[in-house]
Amino acid sequence: MASTALHGLRACALALLGGASMAASAAGFTIGRHDVGSQAAFIAAGARGATPTPTDAEVAHVVQSTQRWLQQRQAQGREVAARPIGSVTVPVWVHVINQGAGLANGDIPQSQVDAQIAVLNSAFANTPFVFSLIGTTRTTQASWYTMSPGSLAEAQAKAALRVGGAETLNVYTANPGGGLLGWATFPWWYAGDPDGDGVVVLYSSVPGGAAAPYDEGDTLVHEVGHWLALLHTFQGGCSRLNDIISDTPAERSPAYGCPTGRNSCRFQSGLDPITNYMDYSDDACMNEFSPVQAGRVDVMHQRFRTP
Repeated sequence: MASTALHGLRACALALLGGASMAASAAGFTIGRHDVGSQAAFIAAGARGATPTPTDAEVAHVVQSTQRWLQQRQAQGREVAARPIGSVTVPVWVHVINQGAGLANGDIPQSQVDAQIAVLNSAFANTPFVFSLIGTTRTTQASWYTMSPGSLAEAQAKAALRVGGAETLNVYTANPGGGLLGWATFPWWYAGDPDGDGVVVLYSSVPGGAAAPYDEGDTLVHEVGHWLALLHTFQGGCSRLNDIISDTPAERSPAYGCPTGRNSCRFQSGLDPITNYMDYSDDACMNEFSPVQAGRVDVMHQRFRTP
């Protein structure tokens, strides 16, 4: 398992520039009241990424410390082994932050929360993880509703609402400032900032929401991938290491839409992994985590999120 330990990760924030409704086409990309020239321009402009990429030093530290941890466990006779599919229950709390009653104010119904958990479980069906909804909270607070990454509003909301320890997934639905689709924290950040741990998503990105083509719940799937320690498939571009996952072909840049047959790293084997949940493809295009990704999150969960 040491060879499959995750060597790096970044949390991501996927910008949508608005939270009410969205339609995409080659001619134009409209999100709420904001217009973008096209979906391609939207992606190319970098609007989807609001969290800095970890430095080489941070990545190296994660690589080296995880390898040492695996070696120490082996020396103690407690070697880290792969856990069976569906054997690990992740408790989940969903915190619905709104600015008033009704869907238009972000107060999504329980039916959409339940549908989101079902999507999450379907996506992680080839991993050890089963996500169990423990509870849903509802908070009307306008400043928290438009929180942005690293803001005082985010810190206040999480400090007030967060439940459980490192093993508990706390999800916050809101209408983030700047129109962000979502962001997550690194698993190794938990020790230094336990209150900040968790995932924030745009309320209209849940199943049945209005943020098409990101309206089937895969925003949370993608962000939970980061929360469990996965990189973007396009991390590092066409470099040798790329996302440090051996069975996801290198990808020069994030995908948008569902560009079947795309091959952006022509001098490396394999077509771009556009159907992988850790790309930026439309929700309808995403449908898989790779076996090596499943192994990585298992190892990193055992290190950082298992009591």
